[in-house]
This record gives sequence, C-alpha cells and structure tokens, in this order.
Amino acid sequence: MTRRSISKRAAVVTVTTVLALGTLGTVAATAGPQHETKPTKHTNSTKPSKKQIAALFDGWNAALQTGDPKKVANRYAPDAVLLPTVSNEIRTDRAEIVDYFEHFLPNKPVAKKVETYINVLDSNSAIDAGAYDITLTDPKTGKKRVVEARYTYEYEKRGSKWLIVNHHSSVMPEG
Repeated sequence: MTRRSISKRAAVVTVTTVLALGTLGTVAATAGPQHETKPTKHTNSTKPSKKQIAALFDGWNAALQTGDPKKVANRYAPDAVLLPTVSNEIRTDRAEIVDYFEHFLPNKPVAKKVETYINVLDSNSAIDAGAYDITLTDPKTGKKRVVEARYTYEYEKRGSKWLIVNHHSSVMPEG
C-alpha cells in the first residue's frame, strides 16, 4: 500500500467517523425528554386507574337495573360491537344494541364480577376481562337462574366520555 492510499483511507475513515458521530449527536439531542409531547389543556395524558375502569362496569350494571334499553345502549359507542351472552346475533350499531337489550332486560339481569383483569392501555383506552355471574329472573314465573359467563369490555375515551367499543360475553363452556 502506498503512502498516498494510506492517507486517502485515513481521510475517508475520519470523515465517516465525524459524520456518524454528528448524526448520533443530532439524534441524541432531539430524542431527549425536552422534546417529548407535553400535555396541554386540550389533551389528557393521565392514565385512568384500574379502579376508574372497574367503575365503568358498575355504571353498565346500574344501567341494566333501569330496565331502559336506550340507557344501556348509551354506554356503548355508536360503532361498538356487541357479542351478547344470550343471542347468536352480533350487534354492530346502536339500533341493534338497543334491540338486544329490549329482549334481554325483561329478564332483570344483575351482573356480579367473579374474576376480573383490567389493563389500562393508555389515557384513552382500557380492557376489562374476566368472569361474571348474571342472575336472570324469568318474567313469567319469577324463577331466578344464574348464568356463568366470561366477558371482555374494551373501553375508549371519546371526548370526555368513556364508552364501550367492544363487548364480548359468552356462557362458560364448562359451566
């Protein structure tokens, strides 16, 4: 190798190193916490607590107790999907969700969580999954029966209101 080619190689290595370090320095300078998005009065970056998410179920259960299908449907987003416990029909809009509860609420359902797992995903979404017992009362005989079911509620905060965007409930297969 000649002295000239050694000098050229050294110059190329030096330039490459300077460019790489410069790029790393720029990335490091712009990736620090001072460049993170700060919450403003228009955004809410505070995650809800698991207790706050659990209270959403309590609100849904209380809506059941009113016997008003529209009040229950108000807990769901307009584009929510409901896979109900005692119907084979998937409900994908408000009218279908109201229809389901018009037929379900005469049974005076009362849900009680048996096991629950809540995952708060971010400041605007959470999942509550587990098992519950739903006590139903036959409207003709008054006889009560308990349906053991598993559930998943996916909640999304839209505007200032938490809504159910996906609700799946099914009878326990080994119940």
